[in-house]
Amino acid sequence: MVNCELKAHTVSDISFVNRLDPNIQIKIGNKFSYSMKYPSDKSQNVCRGELEVEVGDTSEDSKLNIKATIVGIFAFNPEASKETIHAESFKIIYPYARALVTTITANAGIKPIIMPYLDIDNQNIIRFDGKPQ
Repeated sequence: MVNCELKAHTVSDISFVNRLDPNIQIKIGNKFSYSMKYPSDKSQNVCRGELEVEVGDTSEDSKLNIKATIVGIFAFNPEASKETIHAESFKIIYPYARALVTTITANAGIKPIIMPYLDIDNQNIIRFDGKPQ
């Protein structure tokens, strides 16, 4: 078994604001947070990941702003560390967020926003014990 496998996903919350004037240039920024919830019953090898993303104009949120919460249900290898499950599940669910933001903006009649690829393997992330890795 791989360490983490996506079983289902859904968008549980989404908001979109588009009040851009024609031909205006803006600077796009994005933020995200990711959390995992594990079952209290140790015999269940299914966890829930929740990715919250926010993309928009860095100078004025009221012009363009997208917020979405994507939830993934993952089967995981009980021998894998929580850090490994967290990182691998993020890598699986993040492309769904990227596709959602691109689809929303393209269908809204504005230039599609493509969130950057994130290489979390080379990032300083917070460990479960609260210490930087």
